[in-house]
Amino acid sequence: MIAVVYSGSKTAFWKITQNGQVVAHCNTTGLNPCFVDPKTILQILNKKVVLVNNAENIKKIYFFAAGASSADRKEELAKTLSSFFKYSKVVVENDMFGAAKAACYNKPGIVGMLGSGAHCAYFDGKKPLNNNFGLGYILGDEGSSNYFGKMILREFLSHKLPKDIETKFLLTHNLDRPQILERIYNKPQANIFLTSFFDFVTQNSKHEYIRKLIDEGFVKYIETYILPTVEKYPNKELHIVGKVAAELEDRLRLVAGKYNLEIKSIIKEPIQNLLKHYIN
Repeated sequence: MIAVVYSGSKTAFWKITQNGQVVAHCNTTGLNPCFVDPKTILQILNKKVVLVNNAENIKKIYFFAAGASSADRKEELAKTLSSFFKYSKVVVENDMFGAAKAACYNKPGIVGMLGSGAHCAYFDGKKPLNNNFGLGYILGDEGSSNYFGKMILREFLSHKLPKDIETKFLLTHNLDRPQILERIYNKPQANIFLTSFFDFVTQNSKHEYIRKLIDEGFVKYIETYILPTVEKYPNKELHIVGKVAAELEDRLRLVAGKYNLEIKSIIKEPIQNLLKHYIN
């Protein structure tokens, strides 16, 4: 058996295969080693019957995780996974590597990520080249789901939301200022909390105010991540991976068009393409 896993900060998608066929699959909480410690990871794994039942039969795991950006993080996550999947060889790479493989396979190209976080890199056909874009949800991630969550909360707390949107927000979330600030500044995994408001953005994306907020976020994403990469590696195909890009594809393509950028492909869930690649 082979397992292929793609983990953002919010959700990890698991596919287990045997003889080229998917025999089991499940989702878990995202296993970002920057936010989830080894003890918690093992607790998450032990709660999934699918993983418990197949743990001894899986011989190789390809694991692509947000937060697995350094050698130490990769080693720590691989060690934790190996203690659960005792008979498996575990290969850990970061989510950017997984996104690039899913979008380009073995061809060079520029790959952007727009999911719970934001990133972009040039993929040379073997690996994404290092850059300075990965600054996380506090300093970076413009255009991501946690960015849009942050913008909605800021507008709400500053009383800048249009009345009809504010009313919808309160009906949907029923939160006040102390609850929001407590959750962000005094509770763990504030990034996941921020991401949880992205569904509100998509549900109201036709509203002029929200549409403007979306477009402004994509402008920041393109100017911060995409344009510097395109300038450095011109005439390369551009691919975008992630839930935000897929669910707001029309707005993203419209904004990209204003910069004369053509997006070759948009992939919502890279796990499917990764599965095909590693099965073959």
